Amino acid sequence: MSRVTALDVARRAGVSRSAVSRTFTPGASVAPTTADKVREAATELGYRPNVLARAMLTGQSRIIGLVVGYLDNQFYPQALQQLSAALDSEGYHVLVFLATNVDRTVDEIVEDILAYQVDGLVLASVALSSDLAQRCRASGVPVVLFNRRQGVDNELAVVSENRRGGQLAAEHLLSLGRRRIGYVAGWEGASTQIEREAGFVETLRAAGLDLYARGVGNFHRDQACTATRQMFDRPDPPDAVFVGNDHMAFAVMDVLRSELGLRVPQDVAVIGFDDVPEASWAGYDLTTIRQDSAAMVDATVAALLGETDPAGTIEIPVELIVRSSTRG
Repeated sequence: MSRVTALDVARRAGVSRSAVSRTFTPGASVAPTTADKVREAATELGYRPNVLARAMLTGQSRIIGLVVGYLDNQFYPQALQQLSAALDSEGYHVLVFLATNVDRTVDEIVEDILAYQVDGLVLASVALSSDLAQRCRASGVPVVLFNRRQGVDNELAVVSENRRGGQLAAEHLLSLGRRRIGYVAGWEGASTQIEREAGFVETLRAAGLDLYARGVGNFHRDQACTATRQMFDRPDPPDAVFVGNDHMAFAVMDVLRSELGLRVPQDVAVIGFDDVPEASWAGYDLTTIRQDSAAMVDATVAALLGETDPAGTIEIPVELIVRSSTRG
């Protein structure tokens, strides 16, 4: 069976081919009666507009390319759902690529996405080479880094106040009288990890303390479990732990309670970062630093639509959410 074309729809509706094109182009001018005829004919024939062909004609695909590093962290599915809904309300569709195949670089994935004539790119916790970023800007494709920054010239990034979040975590644990304070780090090349730890350590040192123990979980559950076992394999283990994100904090709490027989928070206070929905579940009731994902999404959409400066970092405030993992 041959593919139904715009010309077929035009003939069925008794209109011109250009009227069909305008009907399926957001923002284009077309009489309501004509649009009704076209949509009725399209439904009868099973016609679907060729978005890529339209992009070649108009220069706009109404598609935003999204590259995601990983979805294990519960923060990303929630934030990406919000981002897709926000872009949909602006008449855009989202084309998602997962950058999880070690045989392909992010640059290679982005090259593939650009072939779809996307109107913008969002990179969630992945890095893009400065050369390709410059090529995207030169071709009029805005690139927004989401929840990550690279620290290169002319980048546009939307992040939380990660350093401030680390400060809030330290202040809270210090206010509880905890002194043997450990930290489970995420991937050490990530700006989010670097800034959270920096704010945390700076605040401890201002109070006369150094980190009592440190492990690396790389934002992965299994590695966070291993880091916890190693951190607590000592005569005087930590009495508090700040964890680089909630996903790892859940793993830390599971090991402390189920494997080591320690009480949270009586023996060990635990605080995470993100405030994903699971953090409020009774089984964890995790004290955490809340990232305002809705505000981050709004800022990202505004950046894609050219409503903000074309370069710079947009920092979204964070908030300490106290629950029973630190409050005995």
